[in-house]
Amino acid sequence: MELTIQAIPPARQRRREAARPACPGGAAPAAAPGQAGFTLIEIMVVIAILAILAAVVVPKLIGRTDDARITATKVQIKNIEQALNLYKLDNGVYPSTEQGLDALVREPTIGVIPRNWKEGGYLPKVPMDQWGNPFVYIQPGQESAFDLYSYGADGEEGGTGPATDIKVTDLG
Repeated sequence: MELTIQAIPPARQRRREAARPACPGGAAPAAAPGQAGFTLIEIMVVIAILAILAAVVVPKLIGRTDDARITATKVQIKNIEQALNLYKLDNGVYPSTEQGLDALVREPTIGVIPRNWKEGGYLPKVPMDQWGNPFVYIQPGQESAFDLYSYGADGEEGGTGPATDIKVTDLG
């Protein structure tokens, strides 16, 4: 019995090499069966790390949401105050309680009709506070020429924390 070794023709050898996917730095050893992917321990460690990060970060972000809404509402109140002052400068009077803040957007048709109402209005739309509630506008006010405030997060008079009323007279 004779053993013969045949050489693979060069053209066939090139086809075999082209069919094999190239790996950077040479051929990578094939993974043994059952060893591909992550182990359960590795996945559990990653999930534990993510849970710890979430437990630390999420409470800080949630607390900031109320602070951001309060600050944004204060800015809105100051903007409305400026628009009301421009209205008075143009027309000699503030809008009445009956006309409301709508008088800053559309020319009033009730109460004292403004003489020099600015074409296009003083605000682009009637604003709402950051909790989606309308601002309270009363003219004449108890503390100044007008009262302007937001009831805060709860939408009701009074309250503490995020539910504290935000008044134009408290902003200075």
